[in-house]
Amino acid sequence: MKNQNQKIVIIGAGLCGSLLALRMAQRGYQVQLIEKRPDLRDVTQDAGRSINLALSDRGLKALRLAGVEQDALKLCIPMLGRMIHDKEGNTFMSNYSGRENEYINSISRPGLNMLLLDAAEAMSNVEIIFNKGCTKVNLENGIATFKDYNTKDEITYSGDIILGTDGAGSVVRKAMFNDRNFLFSFSQNWLTHGYKEITIPAAKDGGYRTEKGALHIWPRGEDMLIALPNLDGSFTVTLFAPYSNSDYCFDNLTTPEMVMAYFKTEYPDAVTLMPNLVEEFFGNPTGPLGTIKCSPWSSFGKVCLLGDSAHAIVPFYGQGMNASFEDVVVFDEILNKHESKNNESNDWKKIFYAYEMARKKDTDAIADLAVDNFHEMKEHTASPLFQQKRKLEMAFESQFPTEYFSKYSLVTFNEDITYHAAMTLGRAQDKAILNLLDDGKLTDDMAVKEKLALVKKETAEALHDDEVVGNL
Repeated sequence: MKNQNQKIVIIGAGLCGSLLALRMAQRGYQVQLIEKRPDLRDVTQDAGRSINLALSDRGLKALRLAGVEQDALKLCIPMLGRMIHDKEGNTFMSNYSGRENEYINSISRPGLNMLLLDAAEAMSNVEIIFNKGCTKVNLENGIATFKDYNTKDEITYSGDIILGTDGAGSVVRKAMFNDRNFLFSFSQNWLTHGYKEITIPAAKDGGYRTEKGALHIWPRGEDMLIALPNLDGSFTVTLFAPYSNSDYCFDNLTTPEMVMAYFKTEYPDAVTLMPNLVEEFFGNPTGPLGTIKCSPWSSFGKVCLLGDSAHAIVPFYGQGMNASFEDVVVFDEILNKHESKNNESNDWKKIFYAYEMARKKDTDAIADLAVDNFHEMKEHTASPLFQQKRKLEMAFESQFPTEYFSKYSLVTFNEDITYHAAMTLGRAQDKAILNLLDDGKLTDDMAVKEKLALVKKETAEALHDDEVVGNL
């Protein structure tokens, strides 16, 4: 088998690491996948950690590459759009796309992780090792040291290369940061908000207590609730709220009475769906929300970061998992171009550099878009101007499905467009539509085609202006 003489150590067996292990094994490499936690197929996941995620086209493309897309789809619940809930309990649906068959999927994090671990473990050239936490990495020699959580012994693993997929708190990235012989740039930006998870349980008959085929949002300006459906009839609800300096914030939601008063005031229709609200609020942890950017992603041609370890983002575009999965696709494409053809050792330094050059600006783009979408979801989804804009975009996509794609559609449903290109065009379109609406230039008596032509003209001018500014 090609590449069989080259060994890869992958640190972190979460979603990105397990998919990467599967794909690298399919390419013929000998793979050791090492995880600090116990095997989640044998233990229950910790409460409070996100148990469902939004899987969309970029992630599906990666799963297709590894041959597991159809198995993953069996775990999915389609969500056609955002179901917006106002304070009076009224709801309206805002579809994600004006085209048919474009939607995102709610999927179980542990369920998908188990599927990927099973697929990787079925490969004869994959060894998966649990309960061993990485403590340090020798970057120049490709040697990682681990603590065995069962025996308390120290053990080392080495390979031709080490790939770090150990998440936002990456030990591999920390080794790069602390290496004085290695120039490493790092930024970590926290939102002033945190998150806490609560559950809407299934109805007594096993059905759903509210609309199954939507991502539910209760936007309240400074804070919001969202809810995603699970296969068992329940919903995972997430509260996003400020830590401090607000009438309702995590600093002052400290008693059952305060929590109930807050939810009854802001989310009255949701309270009736959450019988264990107070118990779960105080039983589940409050998690932080932050963006991590760093460079370079590799060192000495021996170690490279992928997924959240290289570019952790906030969850508000539903692209964190999809972006990490797309890393595997891009890395695979780079290997197709630069992998040794004669079963000789690869020039990994060249491969890592080409990978980062191909990928970095796109992960920076989706990180910025995710922060933008945080403000849009909590503040703007219920505003009349935003609703007017979305209605117009739905009409464009419905009547002219090949001529117009909203920013959301460019990011979520166009996996062959890079995140950076989607951001650039999408922002220009948003600017064009909002300016035209605000100036009253898109009138009710205009045909949709006429409105689209005007939006395209204004978008082209916005793109030109942005290019000119960028070249100054």
